[in-house]
Amino acid sequence: MKTANMGVLFLVELAALAAVGSYGFTRDVSAPLAWLLGLAGLAVMITTWGLFGSPKARWKTRGATRVGFELVWFGAGVVALALSGAYVWAVVLALVCAVSKALAVSWDQY
Repeated sequence: MKTANMGVLFLVELAALAAVGSYGFTRDVSAPLAWLLGLAGLAVMITTWGLFGSPKARWKTRGATRVGFELVWFGAGVVALALSGAYVWAVVLALVCAVSKALAVSWDQY
């Protein structure tokens, strides 16, 4: 179960990235601006995860700071889905993330 949860955590990370990128790339704006929004969203998400969220992060967050960081980071994916009109997928991502993160905390999977 613990190994499966680690896989779910990784898939949730990818889903949040995909949601933010997709939101930027599919805006009803000129193509160059849509590309800029999509790439900028991905760059911000990847950079913040690399600096604060990944297991090899330069400034690894812990405790309440970690919870706040993950709420904002994964929340960005949920909000991007909701703003895209994919309300059901936004709820699914939020629920899967909440359950998987709760299990990770109870199993000390950090």
